[in-house]
Amino acid sequence: MYLQPQDGAIQSERDPLTSLLNRQALRHRLEREIQSSQAYERRVGLLVLDLDGFKEINHTLGHQIGDDLLQQIAARLSDAIAASNPLARLGGDEFAVIVPGVEDPQDGSRVANKILKSLDNSFELNGLAVNVQASIGIALCPEHGTTADSLMQRADIAMYAAKKTKSGSALYSPELNHTSQRRLFLMGELRRALIQDQLFLLYQPKVDLRTGQTNGVEALVRWEHPQLGVIRPNRFIALAEKTGLIMPLTLWVIHAALRQIEAWQKMGLNLTVAVNLSVWNLQSQELPEQIEGLLKTCAVDPSRLQLEITESAIMVDPGRVLKNLQRMNDMGLKFSIDDFGTGYSSLAYLKKLPVSEIKIDKSFVLHMLANNDDFVIVRSTIDLGHNLGLNVVAEGVESQEVLHQLAAHGCDAAQGFFMSQAIRPAELVRWVLDSPSRFGQIIGVNSAAGSDPPSPWHQATGT
Repeated sequence: MYLQPQDGAIQSERDPLTSLLNRQALRHRLEREIQSSQAYERRVGLLVLDLDGFKEINHTLGHQIGDDLLQQIAARLSDAIAASNPLARLGGDEFAVIVPGVEDPQDGSRVANKILKSLDNSFELNGLAVNVQASIGIALCPEHGTTADSLMQRADIAMYAAKKTKSGSALYSPELNHTSQRRLFLMGELRRALIQDQLFLLYQPKVDLRTGQTNGVEALVRWEHPQLGVIRPNRFIALAEKTGLIMPLTLWVIHAALRQIEAWQKMGLNLTVAVNLSVWNLQSQELPEQIEGLLKTCAVDPSRLQLEITESAIMVDPGRVLKNLQRMNDMGLKFSIDDFGTGYSSLAYLKKLPVSEIKIDKSFVLHMLANNDDFVIVRSTIDLGHNLGLNVVAEGVESQEVLHQLAAHGCDAAQGFFMSQAIRPAELVRWVLDSPSRFGQIIGVNSAAGSDPPSPWHQATGT
């Protein structure tokens, strides 16, 4: 659905896809509003909106469907805001709104909330119901800038802050400048990191709650920047996805993990190593062949490599994901569903996936001794996993009491800071050799118990 041009605007001012104002026309309107606001001593606001995950929709469903979505969003935005607020498509999945005559800095936030609410209902795309979220940055004149270019730049910075914090919208503040500059710097440095081998892997042990032994680990990537020191993945994985570097980064991690498995095998240490995949990886038709090529460079049993996938990543395009997983499963690779319980996916679909393990999300495990709802979720997930023939691993174990209860209730394995943080390969070897004696006494209740122990929450509350 195209929007009809308003105000008698000439075609050169309009975005050809949505018929909204284009970037150049918005800039001219913004300059006029700024001049007017200065003459009458009033504020003008600028909102910049960017869709969350639009590239995934484009990549998964095709550009034609993506264009249809942009047209529907343009119509929703036009209905949500006042006719006096100029609305533009800046390009791609980015839109902007001018809010003249802002009396209170919160006026911009109120318009942003109306826009976000207008996107709550799903969009119908080729028979599919697709939910879309957005991030909005807000900048005000004169507080944040007195030119069109400065307002657009600062609204853009605020938009990225909203995207990072998943807050929906954010008002610009000078403190955000440093964050934005650092993000741009890291984006440029990440490609160099891959070329110059600045990345390395740490490994977090997973303790078998039946034996106390460590049979598997999770590989966690770190970036050793020459000036900034060690950088954790939460600071660069999203950048890798945004710049398209997520595929070479993932392949680097898989190759490094395979080489480490091979090195451990030569020492007589047979460990399964888990590597996380992003939604971008799961959508790639080339991934199975690329992993197969890496396996040929190492003398490693493919079953020693376990790929961790999230429910939310699976549900972006279940059909394509299932096809890719089946191809890799045929190669002998193992799969685990990470953060289980947080993705709101269909159990009917999940049981079709070639997975051998589910990992209970740490948000449930952390408070299972104090919160009965979390305890019930953990206990139910263990039972569900076993009924489906799956191994169950608990993440985020931070106390002996939690580990004891997980073992008592039949959880197969656990990982978390109580056992060990992620450590270097040489340190891991020593840790693995010592783990049976270290945890055997704690988990001994698992074999001695003749019946299910009571809920720790009930014990604590006397109910």
